[in-house]
Amino acid sequence: MTGKRTAHGKMAGFLEELAWRGLVHHQTPALAGRLGKGPITAYVGFDPTAPSLQVGNLVPVVLLEHLRRAGGTPIVLLGGGTGMIGDPSGKQTERPLLEKSVLEANRAAQERQFKALLPGAEVLDNAAWLADLTLVDFLREVGKHFTISLMLQKESVKGRLEEGLSFTEFSYMLLQAYDFWHLYRSQHCEMQMGASDQWGNITAGIELIRRREGAEAHGLCAPLFTTAAGAKFGKSEGKAVWLNDALTAPAQFYNFWVNVDDREVERCLRMFTFRSREDIQGLMAQHAANPGARIPHHALGSDVTEWVRPGTAKDLQGALKEVFADTGGDLERTIEQLILTAPQRSFQWDRAKPPKPEDLFVAGGLASSKSDARRLLAGKGLYLNRKVPTAGEVVSHAEVVTTAQGQFVLLQKGKKTYQPLRITGLD
Repeated sequence: MTGKRTAHGKMAGFLEELAWRGLVHHQTPALAGRLGKGPITAYVGFDPTAPSLQVGNLVPVVLLEHLRRAGGTPIVLLGGGTGMIGDPSGKQTERPLLEKSVLEANRAAQERQFKALLPGAEVLDNAAWLADLTLVDFLREVGKHFTISLMLQKESVKGRLEEGLSFTEFSYMLLQAYDFWHLYRSQHCEMQMGASDQWGNITAGIELIRRREGAEAHGLCAPLFTTAAGAKFGKSEGKAVWLNDALTAPAQFYNFWVNVDDREVERCLRMFTFRSREDIQGLMAQHAANPGARIPHHALGSDVTEWVRPGTAKDLQGALKEVFADTGGDLERTIEQLILTAPQRSFQWDRAKPPKPEDLFVAGGLASSKSDARRLLAGKGLYLNRKVPTAGEVVSHAEVVTTAQGQFVLLQKGKKTYQPLRITGLD
């Protein structure tokens, strides 16, 4: 009985835990009462429209992990079926339809990521039941339960009526509703979770379960995370921050979190880590006393990186602190730590015509052109081996650092971006 009461207690506190972390935007009215009765099974759906999850996908993953920690049963539902249609939620234009081979490759890659992020969670693919569903059966079993007027009231539909919405996308919410009903029948899954733009789709599934089963189901949505400037979270210099090492290097992933705006760091600690209130309050107190040390930022980067990419956070934390420290540490050691996690870029050194700093920064991708590099150098925004070089002056080969992996120079742009640049041609 003790174990049962403990499980009930954790589940009853699930909503409170999410609320103080800022992870509750919508919830069905009876959800708190249902959670008070004990553990629940819930799912989140993800359409595999990309070869990797990105930072913006982490909020619903966090919801599933909190559910697991509270004693619930999390299910990840990959949209091998719905991904062939495309969810109009939050989109101004229709998604391009992906080839089946691309969709399957994406699905397999994301399945591996989910199994690493959520050990023990069941990962299902809705193609298992949607692929064999005939149009006539779908219209009889699902379509008859929804009026056009009801569907037109959904935000995912209303926001697209003027720009244009194909029948394919219009039917998406019914497919998602069918998923929820199927999981209710097959897994006794009583709740769907997701980001706030999924609320219309979630409530459609709740309605279908009510109509077909005469049963009560539940929904919970977290807010869409935007930056303090109002931009979509999960972009770095206009590019998505991916969970896959090959798409976003581990050091760049860690550095993304370290460079979160001071106005956002406490919210990120609450939403993306599993630290207690007391831990987070302590980190913010340290930040107030010493803002320059960016203590909560490094804690955030360390926690999320260790969760997403186990075994890398400690080394990255030390290496990046050395990169951006005023005094720095051993340059060779720092470069050796970073070259394994940064994009590979190289520069062919011509002994007869040694490079100028702008040549190296363009080759390293930290400047778009030589004129751009000269402008940044004039503003003292670029660093070569932690020093500000002078535009137009020849770089001596003595600046090249020999490591066990080859010869490099370390390039930096401001306090956020770095690039170890491999030098060839000097051997």
